Amino acid sequence: MVSKTEEEQIKNLESQVDNGGGGVWEYLCLVRKLKLRRSHKVLKHGLHILNNSKARSALGPEEWTLYEQVAVAAMDCNSLDVAKDCIKVLQKKFPQSRRVERLQAMLLEAKGLWTEADKAYASLLEENTLDQVVHKRRAAMAKAQGNMSLAIEIITKYLEVFMADHEAWRELAEIYVSLQMYKQAAFCYEELILSQPTIPLYHLAYADVLYTLGGLENIQTAKKYYASTIDLTGGKNIKAIFGICLCTSAIGHLSKGRNKEDKENSELQSLSVVALEKEYKQKAPNKTALLNAALRNLRLN
Repeated sequence: MVSKTEEEQIKNLESQVDNGGGGVWEYLCLVRKLKLRRSHKVLKHGLHILNNSKARSALGPEEWTLYEQVAVAAMDCNSLDVAKDCIKVLQKKFPQSRRVERLQAMLLEAKGLWTEADKAYASLLEENTLDQVVHKRRAAMAKAQGNMSLAIEIITKYLEVFMADHEAWRELAEIYVSLQMYKQAAFCYEELILSQPTIPLYHLAYADVLYTLGGLENIQTAKKYYASTIDLTGGKNIKAIFGICLCTSAIGHLSKGRNKEDKENSELQSLSVVALEKEYKQKAPNKTALLNAALRNLRLN
């Protein structure tokens, strides 16, 4: 995950570069380091360096890293001729490189030549079964073809080896949610929370899944994770606050007669409504009427 400091750094650099203020190479390095998707900007600024022989030669060995970065960005932007040219340069410099072969397979994938790309990826995995990028590309290719069951199979097998890959767990969770397989998605988010307990995004997503599953126990647990999201974000997550409202309303209907819990829910409900109204008045005053209507529907206003 990108930290607030890194977000600010990339934002400032991006503004500086876009306005011709220099720092292009520093920007491209930071994008690569943080694994950000800034494909159009990488393509534009990267080509500017590659097309300038003096600037390119000043990079030293990093020149080849830039060719690879621009090739991937070009494929993202469907500038396949540019990607092909970059890969040709790399192939000439590194004729036996498996890394370059991987780029060639990615180019086949970008062209929609699924069978050829799959054969190329399979060949690479025969030589190195632990190539994480290739495993992920195969999963992405399955998704692109709409074959979600194959994507699940690939990612599940991948996670048997690379259990600490948070990105893969999140990807698997999102696929399960898209297929309305909420119990499986919940398991993925549980793994993510266990390994990275301070990331509010995972708490929020887990709460959403549990609330969708329904039932008193799930909704009670969802309420706890909406609350932990609020705690981790310093009370600034509106979606989590509204989630508390949804949960307390549902629990009120499902657990009638439990006086202690009714009282706790009522207090939490009131605090959540006040917090929501305050946030909307400050940030979206033109939508307060919609908020009030939603709260009335929940019988919270």
